[in-house]
Amino acid sequence: MSLYLEQIKQLVELQHVDDKIYAVKKELEEAPLQVETLRERFNEEEAKIARINDKLQHMHEQQKRLDMDLEDETARLKKSKSKLMQVSNSKEYQAMSKEMDNMERSTKNHEEERIALREEISIQEDLLKEAQAVRDELKIDLATKEESLIERINAANQELEKLTAIHKETGKDVPNRILERYEFIHRRLEHPVIVPVKNSVCTGCNIAIPPQTFIEIQRGQQIWSCPNCQRLIYWAEHFQDQHQEEKKAKQNKPQVFAEDLNLGESLN
Repeated sequence: MSLYLEQIKQLVELQHVDDKIYAVKKELEEAPLQVETLRERFNEEEAKIARINDKLQHMHEQQKRLDMDLEDETARLKKSKSKLMQVSNSKEYQAMSKEMDNMERSTKNHEEERIALREEISIQEDLLKEAQAVRDELKIDLATKEESLIERINAANQELEKLTAIHKETGKDVPNRILERYEFIHRRLEHPVIVPVKNSVCTGCNIAIPPQTFIEIQRGQQIWSCPNCQRLIYWAEHFQDQHQEEKKAKQNKPQVFAEDLNLGESLN
């Protein structure tokens, strides 16, 4: 294998390590967020339960007032009926009959209102049971997630320490100016830094490489950057038959880079 391919291979290996570091950092970022999201959902259900309870309390108070009003109206209507039997003239009889009709209509309206209120109370009680069931499930899930969060973070930090050490070991033989360029791109774009060119297209930004640059990449003599995204690029077909060699290379110490590596124009 040529020195150029060895150099690209070394950078790809470095990228593989950085891919793992990137995944671990995402885990460290997302693990607490997952717990926080779950906690927010739990708090939302608690607030929902509180709102339903407040509504039910108001409705029960309204129901009590209706019951009292109906008792009073029923008693007054009964009393009026007794008085009606004692009326001696038609004028007084008609007046009391009209008053009783009004009382009966009012009683009927209150009865209908009480029935509707009872139906709404039943609906709200069902909603309360559903919300409480969801809240209880979230509570269990949240307790489990909070318990395992510290373990996940500790494990991720340990893995990050190991990968950081591997990163240093993998990149220690890279010529400084190439490594500096790699790290510069890594800080700016974060992920990934070096990508293959397939069908004359940079797989980092999915934009076509200029024809002349693509010809130079195919020659395999210099390391080039994508003119669009500035990632380091290489021709994918240079490595189409190197899968087995890559597996073997992972078990051996990488070859030392030549200090006088010839960089492409975009890296100068």
